[in-house]
Amino acid sequence: MFGSLGFTELILILFIVLIIFGAGKLPQLGEGLGKAIKGFKKSVHEADAIEAEAEAAQQQMAAAQQAIPAAPAPAAPVVEQPAAQPATRA
Repeated sequence: MFGSLGFTELILILFIVLIIFGAGKLPQLGEGLGKAIKGFKKSVHEADAIEAEAEAAQQQMAAAQQAIPAAPAPAAPVVEQPAAQPATRA
């Protein structure tokens, strides 16, 4: 369960925690620890969901770009230059 910690070591740790925090604070300590673990699991799950949603949106965008054929580039506009007028002498 906890790697190399045996039953005796766990009882010893629980006894030391009971001495340090007292019997009155032990339920509050357990409740706080439980809430922290629950919050951590929730945030990890939400992060995974957000990441999966972003991947799906990215794949959808890639599929949409492949489905739309590329439009040809518009031709450059033709600009007519006025003809040179002959110089007149007065």
